[in-house]
Amino acid sequence: MSQSLKPQGTELRAAVLLTLALAFARLVALFKSPLELYPDEAQYWLWSRTLDFGYYSKPPVIAWSIWATTALGGDTEPWVRLSAVLFQAGAALVAFLIGRRLYGAATGLAAAALYGLMPGVQLSALVAATDAPLLFFLSLTILAYVILLGGPARRVAVAVAMGLGAALGLAFLSKYAAVYFVIGLILHLAVSKTARAAWSLPTAAAAALAFAVIVAPNVFWNAAHGFATLQHTAANAAWNGVQLFNLAAAGAFLASQFGVFGPIPLGALIAGTALAILRRRLSAHDLMLLCFTLPPLVIVTAQAFISRANANWSGAGYLAGAILVAAWLVRWRARRLLIAALAIQAALAAFFLVGVVSPSVADKAGLSNGLKRARGWSETTDLILNRAEREPGLTAIAVNNRFLFYAVSYYGRDRLGGEAPPLVSWLLMDGPRNQAETAAPLTPTIGQRVLMVSYEGWRRAEMEADFAKARDLEIGSVWLDRRHKRKVEMFVGQGFAPRPRNALSGLPDRPTPP
Repeated sequence: MSQSLKPQGTELRAAVLLTLALAFARLVALFKSPLELYPDEAQYWLWSRTLDFGYYSKPPVIAWSIWATTALGGDTEPWVRLSAVLFQAGAALVAFLIGRRLYGAATGLAAAALYGLMPGVQLSALVAATDAPLLFFLSLTILAYVILLGGPARRVAVAVAMGLGAALGLAFLSKYAAVYFVIGLILHLAVSKTARAAWSLPTAAAAALAFAVIVAPNVFWNAAHGFATLQHTAANAAWNGVQLFNLAAAGAFLASQFGVFGPIPLGALIAGTALAILRRRLSAHDLMLLCFTLPPLVIVTAQAFISRANANWSGAGYLAGAILVAAWLVRWRARRLLIAALAIQAALAAFFLVGVVSPSVADKAGLSNGLKRARGWSETTDLILNRAEREPGLTAIAVNNRFLFYAVSYYGRDRLGGEAPPLVSWLLMDGPRNQAETAAPLTPTIGQRVLMVSYEGWRRAEMEADFAKARDLEIGSVWLDRRHKRKVEMFVGQGFAPRPRNALSGLPDRPTPP
């Protein structure tokens, strides 16, 4: 018995060391990187200043996480992003535990390595976003489900089912894409008699009760706020304003998955699935993992074909997919292929970390366009606030772009507040379209003398038309790299009296520069 445990202990240590090494490298990159917060990250930071059970566009876990890490270390960029490193480290270790339980320690170690080095995980581990907590809590949900399928004693099964429900609830509070686990579970129950036999009335009730207790506060928050988060999530997947039935978009999404999941792992996933279909034979464990891997990929590919989809929208299937690919490569004795996959992904991870620490490396590689949203926000904020300080008697500073609102909120956090005029949002439409416009709209009450800021000159003519007088136009710009710069157009508006929006429909989107 001691001989059988020895290799498992060795592989457990290897998985822990690999995870710690990756986490350490990411922490170094976080604290050394000059890159600024993306506007979405600044938005989540602003949410974290007021803890709640829900927010306009996302569930609350991301804001709670940022609140916890910034309470420890302060509001600088690394501390805002710190939880992503920890969540992804936890998910990699859970991938090892799932792989070991299903297939053995060797597969568990391969799963942890494939997941930990996955290109999509490299980005997710270094930004404050919803994917990292989602994947961590989904990993715990899948682990609980695997234990439940093993047929533990009744009392243990009820406790495990309760843990499954709680973990799934926290996954939903991270990102509503956790619904893909529910879809996978329904699919698995439909095709597996063993899966149906693993559940009983007490275990189902325990899982449902734990899930309901966890998600209830967010449901109540949504009900009290017109189901704002659910409406925003639905709007992201809406078909309005896009070309429908776009084969090129579907192809582009599938191609992006090779960059997200890794070229060799995704190739192995496609090949293994095709072989299973041709042979009409799949092991019980393979079938279970496939039920959690394929739905996000298939559904989001269909979404991309019908309208549009972002590369990370299939992320809910990444972890189960990494475990399944590891199992197949080990079973096929494709040692060289596995080593090649890990070597390629390790090289990509190293290049990514170097680029985060020294963005000039990414610039030289022609990747500067991908970093421009993480540059120049503090300088842009200084342009705006310096102009505001030169204008006596301002009643507000109004911007016309949510990215700009959140960036100025974060990088102007030490200058806004107190006697400074409030930062608000100018509304293009009759009603708000995002949380910045909902929480801080420009109104006639505070619109006597306003510093108006147009992002890239967008809709400046319409902004001017909302005032009795508009004067002192100033155009400022910030270089983001050798090829890209950000421009803001600022003027002082007096006497805010917004006109009916249909009266402004003929004005150009981008006025001719003065």
